Amino acid sequence: MRAAAIALFGLLAAFPAQAADQFVFDQAERDAILLHGPWPPAAAPDPSNRASGDPAAVALGQKLFFDIRLSRDNDRSCATCHIPAQAFADGRPRGEGIRPLDRNTIALANLQGRRWYGWDGKSDSLWAQSLHPIVDERELAATGALLRDRLAPEHDAVFGPADDDETFLVDIAKALAAYQETLVTPRRPFDDFRDALERGDAAAMAAYPAAAARGLKLFVGRGQCAVCHFGPAFSNGEFDSVGINFFLGPDGVDRGRHGGITALRASPFNLLGRHSDDDTRSTAGPTRHVALLHRNWGEFAVPSLRGVALSAPYMHDGSLATLADVVGHYSQIDLDRLHQDGQLILQPLRLTDGELADLVAFLETL
Repeated sequence: MRAAAIALFGLLAAFPAQAADQFVFDQAERDAILLHGPWPPAAAPDPSNRASGDPAAVALGQKLFFDIRLSRDNDRSCATCHIPAQAFADGRPRGEGIRPLDRNTIALANLQGRRWYGWDGKSDSLWAQSLHPIVDERELAATGALLRDRLAPEHDAVFGPADDDETFLVDIAKALAAYQETLVTPRRPFDDFRDALERGDAAAMAAYPAAAARGLKLFVGRGQCAVCHFGPAFSNGEFDSVGINFFLGPDGVDRGRHGGITALRASPFNLLGRHSDDDTRSTAGPTRHVALLHRNWGEFAVPSLRGVALSAPYMHDGSLATLADVVGHYSQIDLDRLHQDGQLILQPLRLTDGELADLVAFLETL
């Protein structure tokens, strides 16, 4: 305890008096901050995808990502909606495929090693998630047979001939996944601050904006944001109800996680199926044991916050245009719109204008 106090005094002494309070974190806050790194994470191949980490497959996946031959009408590619210059999102409230979609286009980054993919988690691997837009009639609307006619030479050069159209389709998705695994956000100012805090480097910590430091203190403290947005990716990888509407007009509803679990269980492309390259099914435990609960209605993925300043608009329906809108939503959240059958973590924070600005400043350093 005495050593910690001496260390803290030393850090404070290195800061100007008017700025020192921005960088004072108690032990619990410090521990929470350090859990959000280090960054970037080490690469780890996906055992369910034999193409994962294979340079030839990565190169093929990158080519296919921008190839309009993946679409039925030869008029759109993955990059039509996942635009590199827009953090691999599209800037629209809701996606646009062959037909309008119901959800916001998720930015593609830091995808390796997640447990679930998509707003509803209907995919338990990146390659399965990459497959669904190809065959969805609202998005690219292609088939395995169609892709085999168009892409056999490129496919066979990496994978060898496929036994059937479905396997061909899965191979294409696995190449796309191998490429997407390489999309990792770079280090940002928060990472430099986090590492400086860990090593007790007061001079390096002082380079971090004071407003961002105040926002970080709110994030890991009173705001309880880190309860769900924790770890190096700033996400627990799970799903929650956060008071955002899940109705689709007067006659429809987006079931969210409830629909995702139902689709996952029925999918021939889940990690328990024949297309997984993990013979031991070591990654399939969550799929085997996931439970379908009534509370899953209207739950959506807790997104990673890395690169969040670049991926507006926000939420599963794109209903919040700016980071200030997102922070404001949580500040004034309507408890009547949240599930009541689970632990109620969210509470209205009633933040001041200055606190709202500080949280935004912090998020911008991610």
